[in-house]
Amino acid sequence: MNTMKLLLVIAVASVASAFRLSQQDEFHFKSWMAEHSKVYNMNEYYERLQIFTDNKKRIDKHNEGNHSFTMALNPFSDMTFREFQRAFLWSEPQNCSATNGNYRSTNGPHPDSIDWRKKGNYVTEVKNQGGCGSCWTFSTTGCLESVIAIAKGKLVPLSEQQLVDCAQDFNNHGCNGGLPSQAFEYIMYNKGLMTEQDYPYTAFDGKCVYKPDLAAAFVREVMNITAYDEMGMVDAVATNNPVSFAFEVTSDFMHYDRGVYASTKCHDTTDKVNHAVLAVGYGQENSVPYWIVKNSWGPSWGMDGYFLIQRGKNMCGLAACSSFPVV
Repeated sequence: MNTMKLLLVIAVASVASAFRLSQQDEFHFKSWMAEHSKVYNMNEYYERLQIFTDNKKRIDKHNEGNHSFTMALNPFSDMTFREFQRAFLWSEPQNCSATNGNYRSTNGPHPDSIDWRKKGNYVTEVKNQGGCGSCWTFSTTGCLESVIAIAKGKLVPLSEQQLVDCAQDFNNHGCNGGLPSQAFEYIMYNKGLMTEQDYPYTAFDGKCVYKPDLAAAFVREVMNITAYDEMGMVDAVATNNPVSFAFEVTSDFMHYDRGVYASTKCHDTTDKVNHAVLAVGYGQENSVPYWIVKNSWGPSWGMDGYFLIQRGKNMCGLAACSSFPVV
């Protein structure tokens, strides 16, 4: 079969596959495309239509069941989870090693709930890491921004790109992953982090162009909470500030919408975590305790860029490696 005939067979097969989808499937897809300003060529269109329809069916099935959280279409609904992993999560899980942390808990008493977003101008807007596995840098800057704002009364967005480009000597890997604790170490020994304005984000690995004279944030000490000590995390968030942590994202989290996330698919060990985020508070809903967490996938994902995740059970390894800086 010559090349022209082969291409024709492939095109016909693609169209035939698309016709097996209902007109309603295509209507939902076109509405979603318009909402998220998506444009495809002909081959891409039918491929993404199929993936979108599969994702929508999975979402609808989940929402028909009895779960503590709901799922919804979002900007990632034309992607398979494998594609999503490659774009937004670490290519290799980072093994957290803070088995014996240096944070000393006060042992309470702790308030029943706390939300640092409501205590003052202490948390920056939700940012978007784009197609780069740099979540660890956003967890790092988010935490340091809040710590400085609480200590000094000034909230300034800090540079994720400096961490992407410059923190490799501390076992970080730019768009391929890293850990907030190691990023805090870099800032401490590097003697500074620039602002987002002075060292803007590109979502790509680049050459380090750090300028010490423009350093705007400094770290005096790094506090690592002992692995799996989730009450230590509660104490730190209740008595100090938001806390960075890592956990394992599995496929059902990709389309999280609202409610308290819980999973039976994820692991709870230090070697499986693949995404870093920021705990800005905690609370309880229908007798289920949860963390309030700031993500870095933009405000159109989840609850305006935030999510709730079950607290007290090391859900998806969230207590495996948590940390914050002292300024």
